[in-house]
Amino acid sequence: MKANNISRLTRIRTRSAWAFLAPMLVVLLVVAGWPLGRTIYFSFTDASLDLISDARWVGVRNYLEYVDFGDGEGRYYGLLADARWWRSVGNTIWFSLVSVSIETVLGLIVALVLNQQFRGRGLVRAAVLIPWAIPTIVSAKMWAWMLHDQFGILNDMLMRVGLISDPVAWTASPDTAMIAVMIVDIWKTTPFMALLILAGLQMVPGDLYEAAKLDGVSATRVFRKITLPLIMPAMLVAVVFRSLDALRIFDIVYVLTPNTDATRTMSVFARENLFDFDKFAYGSAASTLMFLVIALITIVFILASRMDLEGKNS
Repeated sequence: MKANNISRLTRIRTRSAWAFLAPMLVVLLVVAGWPLGRTIYFSFTDASLDLISDARWVGVRNYLEYVDFGDGEGRYYGLLADARWWRSVGNTIWFSLVSVSIETVLGLIVALVLNQQFRGRGLVRAAVLIPWAIPTIVSAKMWAWMLHDQFGILNDMLMRVGLISDPVAWTASPDTAMIAVMIVDIWKTTPFMALLILAGLQMVPGDLYEAAKLDGVSATRVFRKITLPLIMPAMLVAVVFRSLDALRIFDIVYVLTPNTDATRTMSVFARENLFDFDKFAYGSAASTLMFLVIALITIVFILASRMDLEGKNS
């Protein structure tokens, strides 16, 4: 009898949860599901900006097509055979790995500092969030001036201390453009990582630290054995959210750097084909593959993180 009551209560809670989620799911379906579905559809057509309504179905031609030139010669065309697309994928993944890794480490350091008791801690916490609060376009334009090769403050500082002898065109040179994008992104988004990690630190019971202090445990061992394992779920959430943003990076690249293969990301590639080159169907195919790449990376990361946490807990 007791088991039946528990089962009935579980079913009631499940139905209530779905009832509360239903409005959000409907809105999400309309706002996100419909545009995504249309984008996937257009990727299988020959649509252009002028002829969207008259688009014809062409199958997977935008993704991959083999053209036979005769005499046993042929060539593959389409997005999957486009070297510029794969360069964009590589740029995006490289940017995400480097920037998110550095932001996680810096965010952890900042969070550990902000979690300590000191005078003016509230003011410092508010000040740290300023880079994250500034709109991305404003941040990119501000850094574009700071990184300018002729009158940028960064070159001036580096030349004064003797680290460089001549001004560096940070955003124009293929060798340094991606580094410049990473610098701006790390500066802007590290506070976001620090905020989420700090939230995890606030949930760690203070009794654990007091017990470790009484036992004479070193600060390094306390961090490795107590702090890091307990804040790991919060860090994983922060990394997942930040990775999703990094894989969709567009605005900083678009504002800060010229349109080159060195910094072109998947979002920039899709936007170029959708509007600049009037290859709407090709751009839709790029957008669809970008969605699949991000979804696949996110799923793999979540599954790997879950397996790692389950292994530690067991």
